[in-house]
Amino acid sequence: MSNGISKGAISGGAIVGVDVGGTFTDLFHYDEARGSFRTAKVPSNRGDEAVGFLAGLQSFGPVADLGSIVHGTTVGTNALLERKGAKVGLITTAGFRDVLEMRRRDRRHTWGLWGDFVPVVDRDMRLEVAERTLADGTIRSAIDPEEVRACARRLADQGAEALAIVFINAYANPANELAALEAAREVWPNANIECSSRILPEIREFERTSTTALNAYLQPVVGSYLAKLDNALAGEGFGGRFHIVQSNGGVMSTDTARRLPVRTALSGPAAGVIAAAAISKAAGFPNVITGDLGGTSFDVSLVVEGQTMLAAQTTIDFGLVVRTPMIEITTIGAGGGSIAGVDPGGMLQVGPESAGSRPGPVCYGQGNTRPTLTDANVLLGRINAERPIGGKLARLDVDAARTAIATHVAEPLGLDVMAAAEAVVRIANSKMAGAIRLVSIERGHDPAKFAAVPFGGGGALHVGALIKEVGLKAALVPRFPGVTSALGCVIADIRHDQVQTVNLPLAGIDARSLDRRMVEEATAARAVVESAGLSVERIDLVFELDMHYIGQTHTVAVPLPVSVENGSTGIDESTIRAAFERAYQTSFSRLLPGVGAKIVNLRTAAIGRRPHFDLSALAPAAGTTVESAYAGSRPVWFDGAWHETAVYNRLELPVGAVVQGPAILEQPDATTVIDPDLSARVDGFGNVIVERSGR
Repeated sequence: MSNGISKGAISGGAIVGVDVGGTFTDLFHYDEARGSFRTAKVPSNRGDEAVGFLAGLQSFGPVADLGSIVHGTTVGTNALLERKGAKVGLITTAGFRDVLEMRRRDRRHTWGLWGDFVPVVDRDMRLEVAERTLADGTIRSAIDPEEVRACARRLADQGAEALAIVFINAYANPANELAALEAAREVWPNANIECSSRILPEIREFERTSTTALNAYLQPVVGSYLAKLDNALAGEGFGGRFHIVQSNGGVMSTDTARRLPVRTALSGPAAGVIAAAAISKAAGFPNVITGDLGGTSFDVSLVVEGQTMLAAQTTIDFGLVVRTPMIEITTIGAGGGSIAGVDPGGMLQVGPESAGSRPGPVCYGQGNTRPTLTDANVLLGRINAERPIGGKLARLDVDAARTAIATHVAEPLGLDVMAAAEAVVRIANSKMAGAIRLVSIERGHDPAKFAAVPFGGGGALHVGALIKEVGLKAALVPRFPGVTSALGCVIADIRHDQVQTVNLPLAGIDARSLDRRMVEEATAARAVVESAGLSVERIDLVFELDMHYIGQTHTVAVPLPVSVENGSTGIDESTIRAAFERAYQTSFSRLLPGVGAKIVNLRTAAIGRRPHFDLSALAPAAGTTVESAYAGSRPVWFDGAWHETAVYNRLELPVGAVVQGPAILEQPDATTVIDPDLSARVDGFGNVIVERSGR
């Protein structure tokens, strides 16, 4: 719902999107004034990402000349998955110390007497204080500030680096929690302190406690990472704006990211989905399944009618529940650096362990001796060993890759080394296909109506398998697949989401009171977007309710067709009822006549729409031909045999070019493999559309 125009100014110069992955750092430089762009890909420096970050920026010239930088980061994701967050202290209401451990009475393994889940906050770091707020917001017992200060001192003495405060029913009245926050700040030694009502003022104590605790778990990690980048940028004289991509696909300031790092949990993958959705919609493919294949993982997401799928809640790993809007992304451990080997049962496995960027695949020559998916692709001739992407290595060591695959795969399985390499690729393809089925077929979508959008450094290598193993109608390989996530950082809108539990029956609702609350929430959310400092064409305000029939516990998301005009939304009971019935009918194909409905939560989003990025700017320049793009041929292994395969400089292929498989399309940031039974054509945006031959 549009709510006027807001032209926030950036500080001048170009905007650069930066996606730091496990192996490479990808960058997309866009000059908004001139409409021109450049790309770069440099090796990531795991452990000190600022080195690769700066190296990439410097490839475009003086960093001080840049106007703004938007960064998609996996620091939060990796900290959660690897359990490498900060030591956290938790102060909570007496009797609720074990909410994190009890969760929803679920367990990782169904059978057995003992669970094996370890919360991110140890039990001796979870302290209770006497306070009580009732579900209607009434304060029965106020806090004792000195008791809170004593708990904070004790947790700091025990080594806590961050403090979370979570009181029962604080969503209904945050007064006790805010008073405790103020008291604790008086003695807490750093800025890593927050309470649940300022992060997730929503009913359900486990989800609220989990989200707040994970936010504290990430605060020192993400905060120190951003501080390191800020210092590095300051040292280069950068005076522009520095922003972070959120898990919901929007952009936020680094100040917000430091306070709410839990919102960056899927930052990097989300940026790629945003770009892939924009590219595919412009190209006439509104229904796509994105597949981001990097050095460590394969991230899959569904885009329906040009819209990304948002989830209100995500489980990063068992028991690590984050309740904040996120693009729905399924991640598996199948990246270019995924290590292949034979398990004790004699089965070939690929991943989830990865060689990352250090030491990287065997063919990188940096000390790794165990074969990876990249090594298999090199040996099969699909990756050009003489022209590796990223620019750091002069060539790849094919012989080392061959030896590693022979030792760790071929000999244990009794296979020829080429058959072993192909087996590694097929296992990885199977895992990727399974992830695609998970987000499509198992959710009621026919994959034959969807196209794949493979990107990342390795996605386009496996385009044929994605089409054939899942039954997709086609694949769309973006013009610059290796830097798609960095492009997403540039075109992503600025977004801020808020939620507030209201717990109101629909019948006889006080519409004026709800309207005032909606306007207040919208004003606050809009202010956050306006303070970001990036140029926007307008700010849209979107309202949604979580509702259910009385007697039910699970809610449905109910979008409201209203906007703020002249200080009011004009909301009324009939509008809410009609919206609820539409949403419920869509979800369950029936209504429950005669049963009352209830509003649980009010969700508000302010979205600053970034200036339109003309994707036709990515199209090939006029004057090129298929003949001029032809770079010779080389043998490539397909389906158990060598095939003489044409090689093309992909970026020199003209609009309308058609290439019959087998073929290899090479470019600085990625390689696209066209299987013998597939063909490829270049569309008006420079995308490569891969289809079965004869279609």
